[in-house]
Amino acid sequence: MKLSAFGEKFSGSTGIVELMDDLGTALNENPDMIFMGGGNPGRIPEAEAIFKKRLEAVLQDPQQLHSLMGIYQSPQGDKLFLNQIASLLRKEFGWDVSDRNIAISNGSQPAFFILYNMLAGSMPDGTHRSIHLPLAPEYIGYTDIGLSEQFFTATRPEIELLDERMFKYHVDFSKLQITQQTAAMCVSRPTNPTGNVLTDNEVEHLDEIAQAADIPLIIDGAYGLPFPGILFNEAKPHWNQNTVLVLSLSKLGLPGVRTGIVVAREEIIQAFSNANTVVSLACGNFGPTIARELFRTGEILSLSRNLIKPFYQERATQAVKWFRESFGDVPYRIHKPEGAIFLWLWFDGLPISSQELYERLKRRGVLVVPGHNFFPGMDTGWRHQQECIRVSYAQDGDTVRKGIALIAEEVARAYKQ
Repeated sequence: MKLSAFGEKFSGSTGIVELMDDLGTALNENPDMIFMGGGNPGRIPEAEAIFKKRLEAVLQDPQQLHSLMGIYQSPQGDKLFLNQIASLLRKEFGWDVSDRNIAISNGSQPAFFILYNMLAGSMPDGTHRSIHLPLAPEYIGYTDIGLSEQFFTATRPEIELLDERMFKYHVDFSKLQITQQTAAMCVSRPTNPTGNVLTDNEVEHLDEIAQAADIPLIIDGAYGLPFPGILFNEAKPHWNQNTVLVLSLSKLGLPGVRTGIVVAREEIIQAFSNANTVVSLACGNFGPTIARELFRTGEILSLSRNLIKPFYQERATQAVKWFRESFGDVPYRIHKPEGAIFLWLWFDGLPISSQELYERLKRRGVLVVPGHNFFPGMDTGWRHQQECIRVSYAQDGDTVRKGIALIAEEVARAYKQ
C-alpha cells in the first residue's frame, strides 16, 4: 500500500498511539495489567449515579430520546446546549459570551487538531507558522497533531526545587520568545502531564504577551476550570476575546461520550464550525443530551467542587505518601501535585532512558508513560526529558499501591545496574 505524506505521518507509531494501544491491551487482553499510564478517569459512584439518573430521564422522554439518536446536530453543536453553557459562564464568571462564542466537538483531541491546523502550519503566502508551548513538558496528544513539520516550539521551564523531594516547573519568561512565525500560544491548566497549575499571574502575563503579539492564547482546560475543576490550589478561570478555552466532559467521568467544548471569539468559532463540518459532519448528541440539565441548573459546578476535586485530591495525597514510603534512597523528585490525575516523577541521573524504564515496567505488569513523549517542540538534547515518567493515580487504591511498589523496585534496579 502506498501512503500519502498525511498517511505516513498519521498511520505511524507515536506516543499517543502507544498510549491508547496500551489502554486497549489493559482493558481487553490483559485485565491483570496495572494501568497507571493513560488519562482514564477514576470511578466515582456518586457522579455515576447523577449521570445514570440523567440518562434515565432522557430515555423516558420521547422527544429527548429522539434528539439523542434520531437527528443530526449542527457542526457547531446543539443550540440549546450552547445557550445553556453561555448562560452559565455569564452568570458565574461574568464572561461576555453567547451561543456564538461556543462550539462543540467530538472530544477535545479533534478540537485541537482543527484549531492548531487552522492557525499554524503552511500559510497562504508561503510562510510557516508554529504553535508555541510556553511551559514544556506538555500534553502527549499535541506532539503529532500538526499537518506540517516543525509545528511546535517550546520554552524550557525554570525548575524550583522544593522540600520533601518535591519540585515545580515555572514559565521562564526571560527565555520565552514570540516571533512573527508564532501563530498562537497554548498551555494546559492543570498541566498534563505534571499536575502543575499556572498561577493567575503567569496566565495574565501570557495573555498580555499574546495580545501584544496579536495571537490567541489557547488554554486546554480538560482537567481544569471551570469544570471538572481538578485543582488543589487557588486559581481563577480565565477567558477573554483573545483566549481560546477548550473544555471536556471526559474527566467528569464521561470519556466515552467524546464531548469537547470550545469557547472563543465569534470569528474563531465560525471558522472552527466550518472546518468541523468537513472533518466530522456533525457533533455527537450523547454528551450534550446527558449534560444539558447539569449546565441549566449549575450542577456541573457543584459536581466538580464537591465530588470530582475532593476525590482526586485525596488520591493524590495518598499516592505521594506511598511513593515516599517505597522509594527509600532512590534519587527521585515528585512534581508538586496541584491538579489533574497524574504524578510526574523525576529520577535525577537515571542511568536508562524513560522509554527503557517504560519497557521494563511493562514486562513487570505496570503501564506508565515515558516522559520523553511530553516535550513537543523542544531540543532533545536536554537529558531531563529522559529522566521522567507520568503515573496516573486514578485507579483504586490497592491497584495504585501495588503499581507504586513495582515502580520503586524497577527504578532502584536501574540505578544499581
